[in-house]
Amino acid sequence: MSEHTITFEIDGVEVRASHGQTVMVAADVAGIYIPRLCAFDGLPPYGSCRVCTVKINGRFQSACTQPVAEGIIVENETEELLEFRRNIIDMLFVEGNHFCMFCEKSGNCELQALAYRFGIAAPKYPYMFPADRNVDASHKDIFIDHNRCILCARCVRASRDLDGKNVFQFVGRGPGKRIAVNAQAKLVDTNIDVSDKAVEVCPVGAILKKHVGFTIPIGQRKYDHEPIGADIEANKQ
Repeated sequence: MSEHTITFEIDGVEVRASHGQTVMVAADVAGIYIPRLCAFDGLPPYGSCRVCTVKINGRFQSACTQPVAEGIIVENETEELLEFRRNIIDMLFVEGNHFCMFCEKSGNCELQALAYRFGIAAPKYPYMFPADRNVDASHKDIFIDHNRCILCARCVRASRDLDGKNVFQFVGRGPGKRIAVNAQAKLVDTNIDVSDKAVEVCPVGAILKKHVGFTIPIGQRKYDHEPIGADIEANKQ
């Protein structure tokens, strides 16, 4: 075994990792799925959605930001953590206006897929139905539906770190927090392009490309036949 190899446990399973890896990355390599929404390959860890919360040596931590360490004990599939994640997913649904049956992202939506994986047929919390969520369809190739935004910051980080443009940023605080663009008016006034990575990384239907709606029919989409995380679990050692 390499002197740089770190050994630890996830739910009693021995996992080997490299120095500097996060718990989430090491789990992925080992074929153990830890749910996530803000995490995305190629983007620095962010830790905002907390869907990836695990317990490490008895303390709650976000798996996407927590580095591995020798001998740590990670809990991932306990009923306590599963209920914690269900509650977060529930709240994300009621804090926005999500109409899955009309959304072009249905079947490819990670929030929807997590709800299916966790057996959520309908949220248990009262719907907020925010009235100030607008749709910006000013750009010829892209539109933003703020009703579906879950504030994961993927678009913010991708535009900054991958596209080098800084098109998106957060404005406001608390219930008034939202995604805004780096222009005085609308998306059309920015330098975003349909080929930008920021357009592709949204886990829900908040940022979508125009002119390609339902090119892939419902029933043939990514999560229509296999649950989210199935690709990771297929590599279980």
